[in-house]
Amino acid sequence: MTRKRRFFPFNAEQTINILSEFGPLATMFIVNAIYDINTGTWALILTTILAIVVMFYMFGRPPVFPLIASTVTIVFGALTIITGDPMWVQIKVTIFNAMFAAFLFIGLWLDRNFFQYVFGKTFHYTQEGWNTFTRSFAWFFVFTAVLNEVVRLTFHDTQIYNVFGHEMSGVNIWIAFKIALIMPLSGLYAWLLTRWMQRHHLPTPDDESATGTLAAAAATAQPVSEHIKAARRGTDQQA
Repeated sequence: MTRKRRFFPFNAEQTINILSEFGPLATMFIVNAIYDINTGTWALILTTILAIVVMFYMFGRPPVFPLIASTVTIVFGALTIITGDPMWVQIKVTIFNAMFAAFLFIGLWLDRNFFQYVFGKTFHYTQEGWNTFTRSFAWFFVFTAVLNEVVRLTFHDTQIYNVFGHEMSGVNIWIAFKIALIMPLSGLYAWLLTRWMQRHHLPTPDDESATGTLAAAAATAQPVSEHIKAARRGTDQQA
């Protein structure tokens, strides 16, 4: 693993997905602090639409999960603009995370593992590994939904709070909580869980071929290179 991958283990698509989730929130944070919640919500909606366009341009199609999340963000953002109540944008996170956690749990109960269905052709893990991975993420969504409600109900938009010497509204505290805590926590959790999943990794056909070559070399006490050459000669003769 390169030094870059060790400290930033996400590929281009994962990076854009992360930016599409937290980029609009960062924009809303800045605009809301300068103007008001309605203007900040408009900034959230417009940057979310921009993120969808960028994802479509980069990959030829917007990834399903970020597209669903972005659509929900736009709908609840529109409700905030219509009602003038930031509660809709905030509670969207609770509803979405709780519903997705329920979706994952129900899938496990019905023996229809969502992550295995989506990523099973790319990543090869044991059934126990996929179930553990999905169950862990479901509980993480429950945890973030509960944490979101705690912050939302504790800090009210109508009040100004002193945070480390800075005056912040309840909404800006909530956005800062999402960016400064939930974003790095989610990334760290996904990274640690992905590394832990390596113990459940199934060998690919190439891995099995390599393992067979090493085993044959050990059994006959011949160099591995000789067995590789013999395998290649057999392949050439069959061709």
